[in-house]
Formats: sequence, C-alpha cells, structure tokens
Amino acid sequence: MQKVMAAVPWVALILSFVATIHNHIGLVEASADIGVCYGMLGDDLPAVTEVVNLYKTNGIGKMRLFDPNPAALEALRGKEIDVSLGIRNEDLPQLAGSVDAVNSWFATNVEPYLNDIVFSYISVGNEVIPGSLGIYVLPVMESLQKILDDRNLAGIKVSTVVPGSALGVSFPPSSGEFTLEASSVMSGIVAFLAQRGSPLLINVYPYFAYASDPVNIRLDYAQFTATSPVVKDGELSYYNLFDAAVDSFLAAMEKVGGANVDVVVSESGWPSDGNGDFTTPELAGTYNRNFLKHITSKAGTPKRPGAYIEGYIFAMFNENQKPEGVEQHFGLFHPNMQPVYPVF
Repeated sequence: MQKVMAAVPWVALILSFVATIHNHIGLVEASADIGVCYGMLGDDLPAVTEVVNLYKTNGIGKMRLFDPNPAALEALRGKEIDVSLGIRNEDLPQLAGSVDAVNSWFATNVEPYLNDIVFSYISVGNEVIPGSLGIYVLPVMESLQKILDDRNLAGIKVSTVVPGSALGVSFPPSSGEFTLEASSVMSGIVAFLAQRGSPLLINVYPYFAYASDPVNIRLDYAQFTATSPVVKDGELSYYNLFDAAVDSFLAAMEKVGGANVDVVVSESGWPSDGNGDFTTPELAGTYNRNFLKHITSKAGTPKRPGAYIEGYIFAMFNENQKPEGVEQHFGLFHPNMQPVYPVF
C-alpha cells in the first residue's frame, strides 16, 4: 500500500507534464473520439464531479464548456478530458475594449489550470455572428492570441462559434456564402484563422432544417441513413445533410479567403422530445449514434474526403432552464445520469 501511495505524486506529475506539453507545443493530436457539450442551465443537474466521472465512464474524451465555470474546471484537473472553453457573449464588449481585461480573464480562467487540463480551444463568443456583438469578436481573438504567443501555448487555438444563420446561401453546398452582415466581420476572422492555422467552430443541426421543411428534406438525408446520393453538386454526391452543411461553410470561407481553414463542429444533435413526431428518443438516438460513427470514421465530407472533422454532441443533459423557445430535450442523459437512449 505504501508503494502505491508513493506512486500517486508521480502519476500526478506525469499527467501535469502531458497537459503542459500539449498546451505549449501542440504536438499531441486531439483525441479522435467524440465530444459532448456540457450545458449547465438547470437547477436539477448532478454535481460537476459526478458529471466529469460520467464523461470518463462513457469514454467521452472532449468537453465543451460554454463559460469558464470554476467548479467544472477544478473537477477537470488531471482527468485527461480535452476542454473547449467559451467566453460569455455578454463579456465581449468589455474585453474588446481593454487588453488588460483580456489578460485578467486569461489569468483567472485559463492560467491556473494549464498544468492539469488540456485546452483545445478558446471560443470567443457563441453564435454572435451575425449580430450586434460580432464586431467585438476579432479584437478579443487578437488579444488572446498575443497572450498565447507570449507564453508559447501553441496547442490552444482561438476561434469563435458560428451558427447556420451566418450563411446567406447554403444550397447547393458549393454556393455556400456568408450573409452580407456576417461577411463584414467573417472576412477578418477567417484571415486570422488562416494565418494561425486555427479552425472555425460551426454549429450544424440537420434537425432544424428537417423540422422546418419535412416535405422537401428527407428524413434519411437528415439522419445519415440514406443509401444512395440525395443531392448532386457538380461532381460531388451528398448522402447526408450534415456533410452538405459543413461543405457550405467551407465554400463560404473560400469566398472570403479561407480556402485552407478547417472546421470543428462545436454543436450537433437531435432532441428526443418537445416537437411531436419530429422529436422521439428513436430519432434522436439514430441521429446521435450516426453522428458519432461519422465523426470517428474520419470519412470527411465530399469536399474534403478523409479529413478529420472534430465533433461535439449537444448536449450532455436535458436542462430545465433553457431560454424560451429553445427545445429542452437535446440531452443524452437525464439529470439522474440515466441515458435518455443508448449512444455510447
């Protein structure tokens, strides 16, 4: 027993060293498994330590945090779960106006954890483009990047999360183009990402497209279950709406100078309840299992075959304090940590 106890500090030291190497040098590739978004908008959710253990138990190697929750970050120390960390939308104006404020944000929310947590991304805002907060994104990204450069933290990539509504044209995929409002800020952001070798984080929801137009959008196309091409775009054939959406973003970035910028799917999912026959546990389970299979197969998309596109399922739990009008049942697990349907 004494020998085991004596080994514990060495294990902690090794984990700390691995996290530091990853964060600093960026030589360690992101784990090729699936990520899951950890939303915390609920008053009946389990303690963060239990949630982190639930990630580990189910082999979920990546977590997206929408804001730097101190309890969650503490619970993640040494757990070998890659973290994508978000900056709250409401903090963007203040941060954009003050380099000192960005330094303070980093010193509080990232620096104390660098030796114990692998940070994959810091996302500057969530779905603020297009919108009035969009102009603040790039200045904050640039300030954050300077901090990372000064500390040789090349393993942490700075980006922002963009919704499908940033695209003015999405069909066919090769015609993908940002809206006029979005392109006014996206051109600068994409140039930044291209220069730094960082990806754009995109939210992709075939569910919303299908639910809004079930007459023209086939269910099998939305759920990865079509067995023959559904959409032809020049030489490219599309079997699923997910690939088409991703390639629309890639085409849009090409049009503003980002031909070599990669994407990470920061959210995708299907609700199990809340919208009649469109939202059943069976449909949600089928989508998320196929999404997981598609991501981990590294099949890429028709535009970029064989490319590894990292992906995060939304979300870990059914949360009971979502903003009005938002589906409340995207969770993989109930608050009691029992699965809503089998995925892992």
